[in-house]
Amino acid sequence: MRYIPHTEKDIREMLAKIGVTNIEELFESIPKELRLGDKPLDLPKNLSESELTSFLGSMQKRNANAEEATLFMGAGAYRHFSPALIDHLISRGEFATSYTPYQPEVSQGTLQAIFEFQTMIAMLTGMGIANASMYDGASALAEAVIMANRLNDKNEILISRAVHPEYRQVVATYTRGTTIQRIEIPFAENGKTEIDSIKNRLTDQTSAVVLQSPNFFGVVEEYAELKAQLAERGVLLIVVVAEALSLGILKPPGERSADIVVGEGQSFGLSVSFGGPYVGFFATQDKFLRQTPGRLVGETIDREGQRSYVLTLSTREQHIRRERATSNICTNQGLCALAATIYLATMGKQGLREVALLNVRKADYLKNRLSKIKGFSIRFAADTFNEFVLECPKPAEEIRDALLQGANILAGVPLGTHYPELANCLLLCATELNTREEMDRLAEKLEGM
Repeated sequence: MRYIPHTEKDIREMLAKIGVTNIEELFESIPKELRLGDKPLDLPKNLSESELTSFLGSMQKRNANAEEATLFMGAGAYRHFSPALIDHLISRGEFATSYTPYQPEVSQGTLQAIFEFQTMIAMLTGMGIANASMYDGASALAEAVIMANRLNDKNEILISRAVHPEYRQVVATYTRGTTIQRIEIPFAENGKTEIDSIKNRLTDQTSAVVLQSPNFFGVVEEYAELKAQLAERGVLLIVVVAEALSLGILKPPGERSADIVVGEGQSFGLSVSFGGPYVGFFATQDKFLRQTPGRLVGETIDREGQRSYVLTLSTREQHIRRERATSNICTNQGLCALAATIYLATMGKQGLREVALLNVRKADYLKNRLSKIKGFSIRFAADTFNEFVLECPKPAEEIRDALLQGANILAGVPLGTHYPELANCLLLCATELNTREEMDRLAEKLEGM
């Protein structure tokens, strides 16, 4: 829509209609000392197009990025190879808009892509159904917690401290003002969540247990043994997957007693992009269909016998009575979900497994290489996927800053901000894009510190 400014005549007529003399009267509720009045805005002089382009370019160069620096960062955003055909296909006219198909009957291409996204996520997670995607992994987890509360009307959530700290912050934001109480479960010396602590904290008011696997430290959790105790008390198990590529090799959470599986699909063909946009996924058991947030696309046959796709379930307040809405999600991340669908279709089951194995092997090589450096050690002994925690002989921030400034290496995420007891620890990640030369160079730089 074009921007067409109001004329002076338009403004006078509108003010007269509402009984106001001038525009300033509209702001009388704001104290005078907070209003500019006749003073102009203190803005820098305007720039020409070439000057502005140069200025923005200089600002961009101040960012450290994965193309110019050697990257060993993960923590919820992972640098993976993305086939070139993804960008080509998502820009085709059939997918010209990433917005919600409000008229689904004329959006067959979009609906089919969403349907296939749902199918692939259900297969990867081992669950009965998956929705049409969420904003991101963190908000998907928050929606899962609220859904669990709706299902069993219990108000206590046991959430592991090994769940991504920012995911836990989003859950806190979503549940603020509700009766839901969050109780954090500690992690053990091997980096896994203390399962015995979960068992000991279960009560008749426990709604759900939240675990992440691989967890924030890259450690693969074992939680199948919880099934009997949780089922006995009617407690749901929510499993978070922040590194979606791990689903290419690990046993699906649905086959390990999970009731709801949520996560971040950024690893499926989306770049790190300084934090977004990403695409969350949400999968659960068939029996929880009508409590699932967002929307689901289904496959059917039209009156001419042709296969067609329809918006089967939409639980937003815009579509059903407000009090029955399960979520205020107004759209799914359509374009990002499409990219993830193309990635998964391109890689296939075997390709996804091979890339996942490559991640394990690369991270294992780096872990073994760094563990031999004097003063450094691997903090947790449990099995990991493509991330692990390196304990350093001095504050992790110093190590990170020195490597970035001296060698242009983005060497992981210091954990002290979220885990004071791990102040000397770095969370490092190695994916299929990290070469042996890069890993050896990191090791050599650490040896010189």
